Formats: sequence, structure tokens, C-alpha cells
Amino acid sequence: MLVSGPLLTPDHALSRALVRTAPDSVTERLSDLGNIPVAVPVLALAMAYAAWRGRLRAAGAAGLAMALVPALVIPFKEWTARPGPLEPWAAGYFPSGHTATAAVAYLGAALLVRPYTRRAWPTAVALVLTGATAAGLILRGWHWPLDVVASLLMCTPLLLCVAWADRAGRISRRSIRRSSG
Repeated sequence: MLVSGPLLTPDHALSRALVRTAPDSVTERLSDLGNIPVAVPVLALAMAYAAWRGRLRAAGAAGLAMALVPALVIPFKEWTARPGPLEPWAAGYFPSGHTATAAVAYLGAALLVRPYTRRAWPTAVALVLTGATAAGLILRGWHWPLDVVASLLMCTPLLLCVAWADRAGRISRRSIRRSSG
């Protein structure tokens, strides 16, 4: 159980300062952005669009990244058994599954859609949605700030793999076009 360490004191202090500083009705809606029925369909649509445009490798990598989220998050939750800010009797709050779901779904969708827009707005929207999810979870008191940060750090390699798969797929498509043209 995570009960000591140099980061826990500032984590608890920050949580105490932030929890319930916004109306529960607002923070609950923000937190819901990380629910599977909300976030995963966004990624599924982006995957379908990318596949339709011939970027099967990137779409598959994004789907695999989303499938790996529970495989990463659940063991850590069980191993740490960290209690929640408002529910000290409950365990399994570290890392935040909602934040991980939001990050991989929204940022993964942005990686798949952005090449067609040639603009930064898909990434900006994804960052806002992921940040809103994280803020809602912290402000509502459902997660400690470090739970959210840990999820974002855990998802970074998954998203880097999606970006790599997309880049590799585009390079191989260019090579095929050059050799056949």
C-alpha cells in the first residue's frame, strides 16, 4: 500500500485544497468523459476513419493501445491498494483508469485524425478533454492528483507506439507508391 514517500504529503495537501471547490454536478460530468462508453466510441470512430483512409497499421495500434489500458491499470490498482481521497476505507485508486481511458481514447483519436486536418485542433481538443477528465476526478475527490499524473505517464508509451505505427505505415505506403510508380 502506498502510505509513505516524499510525494504523498504534497499530493494530500493539493487534494485537500482542490476537492469540492467546484460543484459536484460539474465535476461529475467532467469525470464521465473518462468513462468507457463515452471515450472509447470516439477512438473507434477515428480508427474506422483512419482504416477507411488506408492507415490500418495506425488504427490497429490505437485499438491495441486502448486494449492494453486495463492490462496496465488493474494490476497497479491491486498492487498499490491506495485508498481514495474521500473513501479511506476503499482501495484501488492508483492509477486512475478514467484518466488512462480518456488519454488513450482522445489523444489516440487525435493522432489518427490530425494528418487529414493539417491543423492542431484535434490535439488541442484531445488535451482539453483529457485535462477536463483529470480535473473532474481530482475536484470531485475521486482521485488524488498523483493517481491522475501516474495514469498520464503510463499512457505515454502507448501513445508513442501509436504515433510510431502511424509514421511507419506512412513511410511504407510512400515506399510502395514509389516502387510501383
